[in-house]
Amino acid sequence: MFNTIFLQAEGSTLTSMLPFLLMFLVIYLFMIRPQIKRQKNEKKFQTSITKGNKIVTTSGIHGKIVDIVDSDNTVIVETGAGKIKFERSSISMELSKRYLTPKDKK
Repeated sequence: MFNTIFLQAEGSTLTSMLPFLLMFLVIYLFMIRPQIKRQKNEKKFQTSITKGNKIVTTSGIHGKIVDIVDSDNTVIVETGAGKIKFERSSISMELSKRYLTPKDKK
């Protein structure tokens, strides 16, 4: 008698938990996983920055990397106004490769 009651209760908890498990799976696949991938790509980009690259910071400042200070995790960027020191994390994209024409790539 207790076995049938226990089995019925176990089956109903599984079916009641199924929508929550599916919801978590959907949230993971469509929100968490792409964000983790984006963070990895951004970290890879920030570590691959080299001297001489033309970049844009998150605040919209365009410049060229003059020096990289590894101990501080900073870079020195030369702009039209002079040289400015930035954190690597404040660099949003590289212009050197993004805006090359097909002739320049050859």
